[in-house]
Amino acid sequence: MSANKTLFPAVEFPAIPVRGEQGAYPVHRIFCVGRNYADHAKEMGVEVDREAPFYFLKSPLSTVTSGLTLSYPPGTANYHYEMELVVAIGRPAFRVRTTDAPSVVYGYAAGLDMTRRDLQLDARAKGRPWDLGKDFEQSAVVAEITKAEDFGPVGAQRIRLEVDGQVRQDAHLADLVWSVPEIIAHLSGFYHLVPGDLVFTGTPAGVGPVIAGNVIRGEIDGLEPVSLTIGAAE
Repeated sequence: MSANKTLFPAVEFPAIPVRGEQGAYPVHRIFCVGRNYADHAKEMGVEVDREAPFYFLKSPLSTVTSGLTLSYPPGTANYHYEMELVVAIGRPAFRVRTTDAPSVVYGYAAGLDMTRRDLQLDARAKGRPWDLGKDFEQSAVVAEITKAEDFGPVGAQRIRLEVDGQVRQDAHLADLVWSVPEIIAHLSGFYHLVPGDLVFTGTPAGVGPVIAGNVIRGEIDGLEPVSLTIGAAE
């Protein structure tokens, strides 16, 4: 039997549309920055860690594209939205300097880090990993990617989210505790970043629960909006 023959069909990894391109951006890994807006850390009852960024990961198979209706996930009674700027890496990067970090960015997108908040907080209280609260099917919703050169420098852009037309989150990317170049420089000291890696950069204050029937819409100036409709539990 061939050493390359698999026992069952290999999983096809998700891909995200790119503005102006026929091809899509295949997702390799998803890194998420925790507590990267001071006001969000405060509303969660914790302090911002200004010594260094910290991360959690989501499986690439948690990725879904914008505009879908997704079932309310199992195992939770407190399902939250988190609106975020998503960075798409465009070339291999290892131990990159902050000043060089923008050159490894392929593009940017609006994203939703959907969270089983009750499971996350329970794990946090027990000093356990956040996986059940953060890494689950269809928990990384990503809109169409805009290439970095078409978006420009990250800074003054507004980031906001509405649920059923009511504004819940409203901030600016300049409010990030750790900037995109700082995140890339730090993260690339621990991982060999490659094209296909996504970085969720953190969420502003105003996170909260959603229920079946709610419609979420998130916007970042200069990017395609991200949207999600919450369906009934399976």
